[in-house]
Amino acid sequence: MSTLIAPRPTEVSAPAPPASRGRALELQGYRGLAALSTILFHVWQEYYTYDATGAHPPVESRWLGALISLEVIDLFFVMSAYLLTLSYARAAIDGGSIRTGRTFLFRRAIRILPLYFLAVLVVWAGRNPTLPGDWRDLVGHLTFTHVFDQERIFYTLGPTWSLSLEIAFYLVLVALGPLAVRVCRGLETRRARVAVCLSGCAVLFALPLVWISVAHYVVGVPHTDWPVYFGPQARFGGFAVGMALAVLLVALGERGRMSARGTVPLSVAALAGLYALSYLSEAENFAHTFYHPLAALLWCALLYATLHVRPREQVRWHGLLRARWVTAVGLISYSVYIWHEPVMLQLIKSGLVPAGQAGFPFAALVVFAVALAVGTASYWLVEYPASLLGKAKDAKGAARDFYPDPTR
Repeated sequence: MSTLIAPRPTEVSAPAPPASRGRALELQGYRGLAALSTILFHVWQEYYTYDATGAHPPVESRWLGALISLEVIDLFFVMSAYLLTLSYARAAIDGGSIRTGRTFLFRRAIRILPLYFLAVLVVWAGRNPTLPGDWRDLVGHLTFTHVFDQERIFYTLGPTWSLSLEIAFYLVLVALGPLAVRVCRGLETRRARVAVCLSGCAVLFALPLVWISVAHYVVGVPHTDWPVYFGPQARFGGFAVGMALAVLLVALGERGRMSARGTVPLSVAALAGLYALSYLSEAENFAHTFYHPLAALLWCALLYATLHVRPREQVRWHGLLRARWVTAVGLISYSVYIWHEPVMLQLIKSGLVPAGQAGFPFAALVVFAVALAVGTASYWLVEYPASLLGKAKDAKGAARDFYPDPTR
């Protein structure tokens, strides 16, 4: 796929400056807090008990349970889609170049695959000491198709079902991004180009809504049919919202930036909505059925209030997002996400954390400490060295010549 050049805008007025990847520390802070939240949520899940009367959380408080159970996976999806769609949105709306599909996929591969494949092989081998073992589980994880396996979707590395959706998003983006740029070439006004891009995002958001509605209300598929409700056909809405956020911020440019004080009501409303969604969610009810598309919209509102702020204004509570310890966790968040579940299960198996529900707070602290230590080691030993493979390609996506001929 060759590099595409979008046409120059034909309006008389100059286009607004494109949105940047500014507020990077805040985004990294979100990743750090989301990683910590994910660890706590999975420890909370592990300390549930079940009997004839149902499931019992480690602490009998619906208010606390709603806070801990507030799922953050949609935040990861929205942020990922936002950052990766920015270059396509700029090219489609204001003109410019985009990377080739091959370069895009190469960079995503070196970001995701080395650590993922290593972790899958290590954990699978530890749980399948004799061959052939559960080879279907291994093949499913190595091909990112385990999300479609009702029995094995949460095997080996439970949280990595989400990476199947990430891979699906990369393939969709590398197909639709250049197509959007081509379509926008023929549109004379900037407003029309923005409308086309936002309409495409709206369609991508609506399709999962239709799927979920038909599955739940027409066919009557229960929420425990994991591939139906966890596959990309049901969860792509989070990526569509992130894509729309990128288009919106490129379209706005410097216009409509919020004051520090103005961000507070929107941020509070988004966080309150997320908490209410978690609190009201019960199996098969409306909040549960449409939890993820609704959560994606609320996370988008929170990110908008974080990203579209006047450059020189500092939002007070964003100091938490920029705190060094939070951004440090954000840096290693992918490694933490990959390793925290096997770390937790190994600690429980080894008896290093208490087994009873009363031991939940202590167990959470231990898992936090060990998972962060393992995540730090994993980042510097696996993730960071793998990222250096990006230097194998030059700015145009061609193989870099490390030993040029001095006679040329």
